[in-house]
Amino acid sequence: MSETLTHPPSQDSAPESRPHRWAVWRSPAGQPAWARPALLGIALVAAVLYAWNLRLVDYAPRYADAVKSMSGSWRAFLYGAVDPEATYTLDKLAGSFVPQVVSAKIFGYHAWSLALPQVIEGVIAVLVMYRVVRRWVGVVPGLLAAGIFTLTPVAASMFGHSMEDGALVMCLVLAVDAYQRAVLEGRLRSLIGAGVWVGLGFQAKMVQAWMILPALAVGYLLTAPIELRRRVRHLGAAGAVMLAVSLSWVMLYTLTPASDRPYISGTTNNNAFAMVFGYNGLGRVGINLPGAEEVNGRNGVPAPGPLGGPEGEGQRGTVGTKAQDQRGTVGTKAQDQRGTVGTKAQDQRGTVGTKAQDQKGMVGPKAHGGPPMGPGALPEGYESKMESRADPMGWTKLFDGHLGVAIGWLFPLTLLALLCGLWWRRRAERTDPVRGGLVMWGVWLVTFGFVFSASAVAHTAYVASLAPAIAAVSALGIVMFGRAYRRGGRQGWILPLAVAVQLAWAAWLWSHYPNFLPWARWGTLLLGVAALVGLVLARVTRTASSALVAAALAVGVGVMLAAPATYAVSVLDPDYSGNSFDANAGPASGTA
Repeated sequence: MSETLTHPPSQDSAPESRPHRWAVWRSPAGQPAWARPALLGIALVAAVLYAWNLRLVDYAPRYADAVKSMSGSWRAFLYGAVDPEATYTLDKLAGSFVPQVVSAKIFGYHAWSLALPQVIEGVIAVLVMYRVVRRWVGVVPGLLAAGIFTLTPVAASMFGHSMEDGALVMCLVLAVDAYQRAVLEGRLRSLIGAGVWVGLGFQAKMVQAWMILPALAVGYLLTAPIELRRRVRHLGAAGAVMLAVSLSWVMLYTLTPASDRPYISGTTNNNAFAMVFGYNGLGRVGINLPGAEEVNGRNGVPAPGPLGGPEGEGQRGTVGTKAQDQRGTVGTKAQDQRGTVGTKAQDQRGTVGTKAQDQKGMVGPKAHGGPPMGPGALPEGYESKMESRADPMGWTKLFDGHLGVAIGWLFPLTLLALLCGLWWRRRAERTDPVRGGLVMWGVWLVTFGFVFSASAVAHTAYVASLAPAIAAVSALGIVMFGRAYRRGGRQGWILPLAVAVQLAWAAWLWSHYPNFLPWARWGTLLLGVAALVGLVLARVTRTASSALVAAALAVGVGVMLAAPATYAVSVLDPDYSGNSFDANAGPASGTA
């Protein structure tokens, strides 16, 4: 395995590149001349894909209201208030909306200007993914990782809509970029930078940003080229900075008297910690903290929340039993503006009554994990969104249905690359960066995958946090298996195995929506079988020409990536591009 993949030295700055530092199309010294143009081409594809539907995007109800209020009032901006008078917030931190507020101040308040920051965040994430993986294992895996990340279906939809998940994913990628510098050199400053990025990600999506911490901590402790005591001290210092950045808004609320600030939605006691760590934290896995409202996931119709207090208390948020509470705690006959409603009302968050319209495009039992949407339940002209089986809602939710086609296409390749990479480098020294990277990415996948499997995934965009790890590991696997195939020996059979398993897995996932581009599905399968036959024959006969081997390799890699790419590119059709509450591409868009 030592010949299969060697760790390339960092080429982030070289004297030869300084005369051309403004010529962004030129590759830096130490990289092939085609590397930078190829990267810019991938970034251009990402920009087009993410920005294609900007003119058609929708406002995210309530979230867009918060942006409008924050862009017109400094007090509302500071506290993340929904109304200009800053009397109540949503169940989100103010940092969730800052990029959109800045865009609205520059371009005006429009649906497209609220989505534009996510397009920019997506392109930044693509560029940084290349740098992260190139520094780790080389240029070709770096370009592959950037391309795979670009063409992840959930990312293709998410970065085109006004949702804070895009900022989280960008911050996670930037955190890994800083971490990587730290782990390669044992550099405290870079590790603190990673902590800052995680803290900023916390401002966007709260506790979900912290789910990356086990991966970074384990990777640094295992691989950093300094003694154990210094590694532990570095992690402690970076952790303290991360906590300070993460909890800055929470402490602002906690230290400000309740009478001088807005009421915090998602709570029954107006406590920021209850909102962040209860309603948006442990509540997502079924653990209810005191003061946190009950979390309404995808698995049932929520009951109206408790009343906010005595009749008439407060200017806008605490109301009588029959009145509308603008904070989101309502009586049984009132409308809840946060999406917790009666059984016949419209739920804007995706959990709906049996007679209600689901704003994400479908209705009824799909929201509760019930029967699939067959032809009779679909509007005319939407037959391509017909499902062949029920959408799983339990521990297997990531392996089929709307979440499977959003993020799960490359699970087999990713798992195979992790197992083979770790086994082939099992005798490497402790500081081996390739093995250390595999451990870090592996812990990332296990942590996020476990939490998503154990909890209710209310919005498809949540699972986009898996995309960076999947892109990095699967890109490494493609290059690693390709080089092993060319060398021959027993390891050479791993690539045909990967192609075969990926073909079978893609056929399974795609069969959930059998009417979606059937010609592409069957074309991919036929090309995959042809590539598989070519790969096997070249290994068995040992007399195949180099051109045949190269063609079989190229087609084999192409068919492994064809299914997610097809789903991702489908966002160019507005009917398959998702919306501000459902970041998904293809036939699953609007059905979750």
